[in-house]
Amino acid sequence: MKESIEKAKILIESLPYIRAFYNKTVVIKYGGHAMVDEELKKNFALDVILMKYIGINPVIVHGGGPQINKVLERMQIKPSYVEGMRVTDTETMDVVEMVLVGKVNKEIVGLINHHGGKAVGLSGRDGDLIRARKMTIQKSQAKDAPPELIDLGRVGEVTEVNPDILQTIEVEDFIPVIAPVGVGEDNFSYNINADLVAGAIAGHLKAAKLILLTDVAGVLNKDSMLVGSLSSREVDELVASGAIAGGMIPKVKCCQSALAAGVTKTHIIDGRVEHAILLEMFTHEGVGTEIVL
Repeated sequence: MKESIEKAKILIESLPYIRAFYNKTVVIKYGGHAMVDEELKKNFALDVILMKYIGINPVIVHGGGPQINKVLERMQIKPSYVEGMRVTDTETMDVVEMVLVGKVNKEIVGLINHHGGKAVGLSGRDGDLIRARKMTIQKSQAKDAPPELIDLGRVGEVTEVNPDILQTIEVEDFIPVIAPVGVGEDNFSYNINADLVAGAIAGHLKAAKLILLTDVAGVLNKDSMLVGSLSSREVDELVASGAIAGGMIPKVKCCQSALAAGVTKTHIIDGRVEHAILLEMFTHEGVGTEIVL
């Protein structure tokens, strides 16, 4: 009986959060270990299905870098990166689109449907969902020398999101699962960082939350301690001090951009934790790091 009462208390604790997020949109970037471990994959599917059943509208954007690399390896194409960004020539772009849209996306859709949900797969080409332009990056050189402009090939950045197709899917009670491939004015496909796509979509939808699943506990301070909550100003301070560095920088910048575009709260959480999404959404403590204005 005691165990049953504890379960009831958990449900009661979640009630105000269920009420607060009813009929709201939550954008989730799905990636890392949570896409590989079979139990975590199942937990992820059940989490988003539960969200949908209680009246929350989850929108999923997924990555797929390791899966792309496996196919490139079989094709004897060596991946190339500049400052963490995949250099994407035409041949590599064909592989990226084939793997992300044709394989990974459909596996996630199938996983959700298998566990009782209703999901539909999309790429940026569908309904002109994600418009993109070619991205170039600047690499610093010697002092007083102009920065070097680096051509990354078919790597893009989001210029516009057309939410019409997402709104149509929402009305029909489907969960959209989006591959981070955009289309440019030249009608070419562009490979876009999944965090950036998730942030842009969250901003255009004015989502209640943007949640980034990662393979770390969250944002750490200079003493390597997890920070539960940060303002956008505090994020800038941690970046300037070097406490936030490497691959965490684009994630926090993505959160800042989403907040500036109208997202209420953003979260960087550990996707290796079972039911991390539910713990973040429906408990007082939450998990990982929340970033707010």
